[in-house]
Amino acid sequence: MLELFLCSMLTIFPDFLFRRFVQGKRLGQEINLFSVWFELRWGITLCLILTLSLITTIFYFHPSTKAASSVFRTVTVLPERSGRVAETYVEINQRVTAGQPLFRLDSTEQEAAIETARRKIAEIEASMIVARSQLAEADGRIVQARGMLEQATDEFKARSEVQKRSPGSVAERDVERARVQVETQQGALDAAQASREAVVSEIEFKLPAQKASAEAALREAQIALDKSLVVAGTDGVVQQFALRPGDVVNPMLRPAGILVPERRVTGLLAGFGQIEASVLKVGMIGEVTCIAKPWQIIPVVVTEVQDVIASGQVRPTDQLVDVQQFARPGTLTVILEPLYKGQLDDLPQGGNCIANTYTNNHEALADPDLGGLHRFGLHAIDTVGLVHAMILRMQALLLPVQTLVLGGH
Repeated sequence: MLELFLCSMLTIFPDFLFRRFVQGKRLGQEINLFSVWFELRWGITLCLILTLSLITTIFYFHPSTKAASSVFRTVTVLPERSGRVAETYVEINQRVTAGQPLFRLDSTEQEAAIETARRKIAEIEASMIVARSQLAEADGRIVQARGMLEQATDEFKARSEVQKRSPGSVAERDVERARVQVETQQGALDAAQASREAVVSEIEFKLPAQKASAEAALREAQIALDKSLVVAGTDGVVQQFALRPGDVVNPMLRPAGILVPERRVTGLLAGFGQIEASVLKVGMIGEVTCIAKPWQIIPVVVTEVQDVIASGQVRPTDQLVDVQQFARPGTLTVILEPLYKGQLDDLPQGGNCIANTYTNNHEALADPDLGGLHRFGLHAIDTVGLVHAMILRMQALLLPVQTLVLGGH
């Protein structure tokens, strides 16, 4: 409407003045309701052409969108294992800090596993004490076997010496029996030493390995027990939390609630039409007005223009994707941040806004080699941005009325 009014002042109004004062046609006589098209046909036609051109120029070089929002992320409250809720510590809409307990699952099985692992460790420690006693016993057997070996060796040497000095004085069978006794006692000594080595190996290798395995099982059971207590991963507000003792939660099928992290709104995510992809650039100045901040115009700047459009994404599936599914054009995602810090701090997360961005040809106009016609066109493009700024202010003025009165709220 504003564009039509401005264009009519340059076309229809001069045409009327020419008809009225140059041709002498009178309003209500020659110019009336039935003859207005014939009398003002040139002004009306030029007005429509100029209006369409002006609207196209404004919306192309100064993009606008109603799809601007202060998006935010949520954290799903999920346990790392399935289980039955034993106790809850928070309520809906409660503010929590990182590490604060939210709820606890039944941990009877995990506590039993911890007790079993502790008993296993105690059993292994008792086995170590017994093994040390067995080591002392093996040392005693070695001393005993060594003494008996020395005794048998002395006996064998004595009989062999007598046999050499006085052949026949000692029976050959007794000498052989003494030699066999030496070998027997040597075998007993070797067996005692091997038994001691086995006990030492058990003390130094087997039992420590068993204890380490039991301690690892204890740590695993303790970790499983710790997973029974679900805590907040970040500061925020708990939403949709309706758990009660006895409810069953599952990390795959049934989450416990949603945690909305606390943060201030530092920027807006806006979706512009694809036709404006060549116009939107990083550094463009814009303005936004938000439903949650009525009658306020906030200057913003484009900090990022996403180089992909979500509607064209393809996921690997077992079916070929028909290109016809991409017929609906997606939007170009643009990130807008306030030009001055703190201007969006009180905007609720998820708030909707109307955004305008303005093309600035100041650097291009500074080129001394720029032609006159080209320079005039760039000046015209920058100037018509004022119309879009006026439209945004009218929208900001009427937004509360449209929402509260005309919207039926």
